Amino acid sequence: MFAGPRGGLAAVSTALLAMSRRLEVRDVLRTIVVSARELLDAEYAALGVPDDHGGFAQFVVDGITEEQWRRIGPLPRQHGILAAMLHQDGPERLADVREDPRFEGWPAAHPEMSDFLGQPVRDGEETLGALFLANKRRPGGFTEEDEELLALLAQHAAIALTNARLYERSRELTIAEERSRLAHELHDAVAQKLFSLRLTAQAAAALVDRDPARAKGELQQIAALAAQAADELRAAVTELRPAALDEDGLVATLRDQVHVLDRAHTAHVTFTCDGVRALPATQEEALLRVAQEALHNALRHSGGDRVEVTLARRAAGAVLTVTDNGSGFSPSSIRAAGRHLGLVSMRDRASGAGGRLTVHSEPGTGTTIEMEVPGG
Repeated sequence: MFAGPRGGLAAVSTALLAMSRRLEVRDVLRTIVVSARELLDAEYAALGVPDDHGGFAQFVVDGITEEQWRRIGPLPRQHGILAAMLHQDGPERLADVREDPRFEGWPAAHPEMSDFLGQPVRDGEETLGALFLANKRRPGGFTEEDEELLALLAQHAAIALTNARLYERSRELTIAEERSRLAHELHDAVAQKLFSLRLTAQAAAALVDRDPARAKGELQQIAALAAQAADELRAAVTELRPAALDEDGLVATLRDQVHVLDRAHTAHVTFTCDGVRALPATQEEALLRVAQEALHNALRHSGGDRVEVTLARRAAGAVLTVTDNGSGFSPSSIRAAGRHLGLVSMRDRASGAGGRLTVHSEPGTGTTIEMEVPGG
């Protein structure tokens, strides 16, 4: 049916799959534009997403260098052919766009364009954007088959773009919910500890001169309350899903965090990855949180001078291991409340992601935390 420069139906299938796999709106727009330009063998391609003020909220181009784009200037307004494509139902194919009565010119740095093919991208009655192609590389300009192919791309582009928008909105809602939850936790837990700190500090100040022994006891209580507040604040903050995990993935995020910890602590912290590339989002977040908690415990409680983090492929899933050469402990009789809560949290995260957590430790032998997930 379609015999484009990249091999007909196989090229079309590759392009459609590439669109459907993107989650960020900007990535979807870029993939659509690049796919359209390559499949239809055009010199230039663009996709404009309109705003409500007569301009474009986003305008993605392919075939123009960054320097050319910088010289062209601000984003175009909705005018001429660009505006027409946003308000009509079907494609527009022109032998020379410059001869169309709706053509209103372009900036001095804009490349010269002649043959033109445009197609609105619509979801029902809503216009999501418009695709523009110019300068067919082969003689004769754009064809009727090119129109059909661009219409097909536009249909799938509408689906991919709608899905990406829904994904971004769900992320925004999640962030808002996380902020609300964090605010409640800060108020309910940390704020109460800070209030207790304030009262205890006032009591200690009043006792310094007339009862130094009692004042010393109050100061020790202040130190304990401060440690508890710090732990609860850290626990609340680490509940937030880091942006780096969405942008860079688990492996890169773990590598970066281990690098930072290695520089910040006297203990040598290392990270090794063997065969793991990507996992389902829920599992990646759980693995990251367990790694963070295990690293915190190792660096704060173990007293060791080496902590090793490994992430390795196991069957269809992966296994995370955090090992230190510190003092170790008996898992059946944990005295440190912070460490006990950390282990409970890690087990909850592991089970919530369909995985399991194993703790290997004895006094004097160091500690190994292992979390295994089955994969997608």
